[in-house]
Amino acid sequence: MRPLRLPVLAVAVLAGAGSLAPADPHADPARFAPWTRGAPPPLALIDLAGRRHTLADHRGKVVLVNFWATWCEPCRDEMPSLARLRASLGGRLVVLAVNYGESKPRVADFLARLGVDLPVLLDPNREAPRAWRVRVLPTSFVVGPDGRVRYTVVGEVDWTSPEALRAVRGLL
Repeated sequence: MRPLRLPVLAVAVLAGAGSLAPADPHADPARFAPWTRGAPPPLALIDLAGRRHTLADHRGKVVLVNFWATWCEPCRDEMPSLARLRASLGGRLVVLAVNYGESKPRVADFLARLGVDLPVLLDPNREAPRAWRVRVLPTSFVVGPDGRVRYTVVGEVDWTSPEALRAVRGLL
């Protein structure tokens, strides 16, 4: 008797068919996909205070680069956990929240209303997401102290979950 061979897509569909509820975006350690594209793309943007930031400025620290927008509901939901993660790890983690093409007043107003204190970089021309091949918001990249991107995370994550903490703390 020959073993049953299903196409990979059919197996994936069948595996997910057990539940109509969406998967918990906070509990899947497989969401931290290893980066396989070599050196990270350049990142040089201005923050809300007008200061220029580059990824190289933060070499020696773990950096979490998060691409987001105010109109993105999962991004809005994720922002408080990014701030809590940053606060819990003190100066050992740098969070760079790269806004996707919105104006400085809109972003500043959003952060004030949300009560989140994060370094936000403005990308009015949306060049950084293209360079980093961001297709979905939010998308995050965890960069090790050596400047190499270690993980890509697509979609909303609770950055204070055990899986996220384990991935980030493993690089400290």
